[in-house]
This record gives sequence, structure tokens and C-alpha cells, in this order.
Amino acid sequence: MESVLAAWQVATLGGIVSWIMISSCLNVTQKLRSLLQPWVTHYVIIGTPFILQIQKYQHKFLDSLFSGLSCVVSVPFYTGFLPLVFWSGHVKLARHMTLLMAFCDYLGNTIKDTVSAPRPSCPPVRRVTATKDEKENALEYGLPSSHTLNTVCLAGYLLHYVLFYSQNNYAVTQFAGVALLCLLVGLIAVGRIYLGMHSLVDIIAGLALGLAVLAFWLTVHEYVDNFIISGQNVLSFWSALSFLLLFAYPTPELPTPSFEFHTAFNGVALGIVAGVHLTYHQFHHEAAPLIFSPQLSIPAFVGRILVGMPTILLVKFCSKALAKWIVPVISNTLGIPIKSTSYIPMLNAPVKGKESDKIKQSSYAQKLFFFSGQDIFDVDTGIRFLQYAGLAWSVVDLAPSVFAHLRL
Repeated sequence: MESVLAAWQVATLGGIVSWIMISSCLNVTQKLRSLLQPWVTHYVIIGTPFILQIQKYQHKFLDSLFSGLSCVVSVPFYTGFLPLVFWSGHVKLARHMTLLMAFCDYLGNTIKDTVSAPRPSCPPVRRVTATKDEKENALEYGLPSSHTLNTVCLAGYLLHYVLFYSQNNYAVTQFAGVALLCLLVGLIAVGRIYLGMHSLVDIIAGLALGLAVLAFWLTVHEYVDNFIISGQNVLSFWSALSFLLLFAYPTPELPTPSFEFHTAFNGVALGIVAGVHLTYHQFHHEAAPLIFSPQLSIPAFVGRILVGMPTILLVKFCSKALAKWIVPVISNTLGIPIKSTSYIPMLNAPVKGKESDKIKQSSYAQKLFFFSGQDIFDVDTGIRFLQYAGLAWSVVDLAPSVFAHLRL
């Protein structure tokens, strides 16, 4: 059984709770927005001629190239790609990139919804949304560019990992790696402007934030990893942290999908941390077999994919179904008024009359629950969080257990 939380853990969680209460009472989000939004909006507007200048080179090939690159560095791509990294034996790289992705997603979307600055006006700007993912991205606010932020952080960390763990000290190799990284970031940045998704100020903010986050992560990633592997109170601390981060998220000027994206990756981070902590010595240790080695051949890796993908999709489906039953039951037990935006149609209808008066007589649990001051809890948040936590857990715990049983 886990011991009492360490002092730094108590201080961290207490600091987040204090921030939630202070920012709510003092309207910190609105005050920051009133300072930053006009300034950013001004630069978005005066940056429109620059976007139109780039879009003069409109061509179907460029449309396809930049749309494809945007998909390759998007959150859905990494969500599908990272399980393969885990199953290839590069478990340390995979868990670091997953947590870094969650950190980038939370920080980037928090800034987006705090500032609530618009994307380039369309028209006159031509916006290319070739995929469903891009159409959802277009509903978010602009600053910073998440694609630029994620590319700098994840590609930068991947380069660091390859050079550091391969102990490659050749200047030519290091220069080539940095050059390729700069080329990729440059193409993503130009592509986001060409597609009409971002202004230059969004790109600059994404680049600056990405470099800062990457530098910070390279400083702390080993400490985080050691805590996950062998720290105390890992599960209780990370569960509490994930829960509080949902309430620490700022309320945007208008609803956007950004909070949904954060909720999903917040759940992914919890599932990965829990699974790795519980099964590190079985599946995630430093001596785990690597792809192309005699212990993990190409046919065995293909077998892992063929078995693992249906397994995690089944867990995702079951987690969602279970959460759709559990979350409303718990909420009703605690006296918390609930609604559902999309997952539970019967909870879509607004509450009226005497029933509305009844739920206004909130219990202490309800008052404690609503740090953010919202009147009704959207159970979709809890369902989405548990769904993706289950999915991530299955990637690092259930699927490897199946692989071991099948000798893959």
C-alpha cells in the first residue's frame, strides 16, 4: 500500500488547487485575455497580406504536400504511432515522447484558450482542410501553432535520443540531424501558413514555446522517468494530478475542441504512467528486446501489431461503455447535476422546473467538485478521460501480457 504523499507532491497538488481557486475568484483568465488578445489579433490582421503572398503559389502538389505533413505531425498520428514504438522495444523513448506530447498538448491548448486569438480570416485567406482532423483544428483558436510546437518538441527530443543513446559524436552526423530537424520545422511552419491555418505570429509563438518546452523537458525527463519507475505514491499522485488539471484548464471565450483534446491525452498520460509503473520489470526495463534483434524479429513485430491493435481498440470500446455507466452513477450518488454533450443522448435535454430547483440545492461534495464555477458537470469529460486512460493502459500492460503469452 502506498505511503503518505511526499512533501513535494503535497506542495504540487496544493499549488494547483490554490491556483484554481485564486484564478477563479480573481478572473485571471479574463484579465490575461484582455491584455493579450487585442495585441495578438492585431498581428493576425496585419499578417494577412503575408499569408496571401505565400498563397499566390497555390498548387495541388503543395496542397497535398503540406496537408500530408500536417497529418504526420498531428496528435492523431502520434496516438497511432506511439504504440508501435512501445511494441518495438524502444520503451523509454516511447514513454518519454508520450508524456512530452501530453505536456505540449496541455500547455499549447491552455494558451490557445486563454488568449482566444482568432485564426486568419477566411476569406480573404484560403483555408485548406483536407481531413476531418484539420476541420476540427480549424475550430480551435490560433496562437500558438500546435503543429509547430509539437514538431519542435517531439522531433527535437527524438534527435536528442538518437544522438545521445547511440553515443554518436561525429560532427557531420549531428549537423545532418539538426539540419533535417530545421528543415522539417520549416516545412511545417510554412505549410501551416500556406494552408491558411495560422498567421506568422502563431508560428513564432509555437516555435519559441517549443524551444522552451524542449529545453525544460531535457532538464527534467530523467527525474520524471525515475519517479514513474520507482517513485512512491506514483498512482495516487498522478491520478490526483490528472484530475486537478481538468479543473485548472481555462475557459475559452467560445467553446472549442481544445479541452476535449487535452482530456484525451491527459487520460493517455495516466494510463501510460500506471501501466509502466506496474509492469516496468516485466515489459519496460532497459533490457527489453528491440526490433531487428534475434529476440524480436520483423515477423514477431508484425504479429504484435496484428494482435495489439485489435486488443487496444477493444479496450477503448469497453472502457467507453463502462465509463458511460460509471460516471453518471457516481455523479448522481454525489448529488452532482450532469449533462452529456454527445455520449449519452438522454442527458442532452436541459433540466427545468422543480427538478432544476432540486439540483441547485447542492451538497458539500458538489461544491468542492465545481472549482471552476460551472453549474452542471458534462459527463463527456469523465467518459473521454477514462476511455483514453484505458486505451493507454492496454498499450503498455494488457497488450504486452498478450504478447508474452503468445511468445511474440
